[in-house]
Amino acid sequence: MRKLGYNVIDKLVDHLDELRSKSPITSDSRRNMDERLTEELPAKGMKPEKVFDHIIKNILTYSNYLNHPKYFGYVPSPSNYVSAMADTLATGFNTFTGGWSISSGPAETEIITINWLLELFGLPVKWGGGTYTSGGSMANLTALVTARYIKCGDDFTKAVLYTSDQTHSSVRRGARVVGFQEDQLRLIPTNEFFQIRLDLLEESIIKDKKEGKQPICIIGNAGTTNTGSVDDLTQIANLCEKHALWMHVDAAYGGGAILSEKGKNLFKGIEKADSITVDPHKWFFQPYEMGCILVRKHTWLTRTFREEPEYLKGMRGVADEINFHELGLQLTRRFRALKLYASFKTFGVNAFQKAISYNIDLIEELQLHLEKNTNWEIISPATLAVINFRYRPKGLLEKELDELNESISDILLKEREAVILTTKLNEKLVLRICSTNPSTTLQDLIESVDRCAEIGQSLINK
Repeated sequence: MRKLGYNVIDKLVDHLDELRSKSPITSDSRRNMDERLTEELPAKGMKPEKVFDHIIKNILTYSNYLNHPKYFGYVPSPSNYVSAMADTLATGFNTFTGGWSISSGPAETEIITINWLLELFGLPVKWGGGTYTSGGSMANLTALVTARYIKCGDDFTKAVLYTSDQTHSSVRRGARVVGFQEDQLRLIPTNEFFQIRLDLLEESIIKDKKEGKQPICIIGNAGTTNTGSVDDLTQIANLCEKHALWMHVDAAYGGGAILSEKGKNLFKGIEKADSITVDPHKWFFQPYEMGCILVRKHTWLTRTFREEPEYLKGMRGVADEINFHELGLQLTRRFRALKLYASFKTFGVNAFQKAISYNIDLIEELQLHLEKNTNWEIISPATLAVINFRYRPKGLLEKELDELNESISDILLKEREAVILTTKLNEKLVLRICSTNPSTTLQDLIESVDRCAEIGQSLINK
């Protein structure tokens, strides 16, 4: 066991040590992976060292490195080694965290870390609560189920939800999964800063009330995936209070920015939310999978999810002992809190604050570099470490510009030196960079966008 463990750790450390010298893109086609891996179920075993050599050489090697300094697509996840080791302990001990009577230490650790997050976001520690999930999608789903039950009980046929056209797709998918019909979700247009239009939002609420519908929830954004934009959370809170609506804030991407001064200023009003989604496996630098739902009143979760079958009565305990299986969809739960606890204890919150502020400032510096080249057009300025831009030489039609920028991204990906993907904003196809990795340097970013400009110019010259 020790020999295998040391072997695995050595390989992990070697990988992390050599990461910068590797390509961020290593995934392969289905056909090639089939040829590489397909085999019959083994009848006989083999030495574990050989198994793990095979795993690294033929499985893990063919997975893009989202913690690479030049991976700027989607939302990079740099993780951290301390949390990986804590996750190893939690997995090795095979800790079940569904009920207090089975795992009081892990349950208390989850309470402590949830309280830390409640305090960071300004929710009341005394009355608030929360639970860890697999990610932001499940956290948003949990929030929608809770809002639906607290506001409507079992009859939600007239209920209506409101959010912006920039909201993460997990909200729309979650609404569908929990039974809302398509016409029960309002996607409100955004302004030039990709924030929800408050005037159109209230108009929609008033109109729905007049038509006999039941508005129940506004989902605001604290850092959208597309642009990093933050809705006016104070005004959303005012609308929720005025119309007696549930206020949910999706901070899955941007939540970690609460630790920075710039993020804290943008997030004013988040402390008035009824529920908040946070993804520690993004900007709190945790390994996958770790999402979180925070709520203003912990009893909302137990009212929504508690079930008491005969076979679980022995797990009940006394009133102040929290059974986390009663706060969400999962009965069987892994010990997700340990990795966040270990990294906060090891590094201290100031280190997190410094790392997050660094990346926010870094993308603002990149914007200054882009503005020096007249062929670059900023579509969405640097916000919470996200920027959207496109190569826009003179004389091209909009369709030609879309094709040009898509080709730039495609060619860059084929070169496998950096990852810059595309998205669409205001019907324009644009290049998007998201950088949440403290290992990324300004030089990494400049080299990548300058290469994009070279590719763009070479395509124009053809």
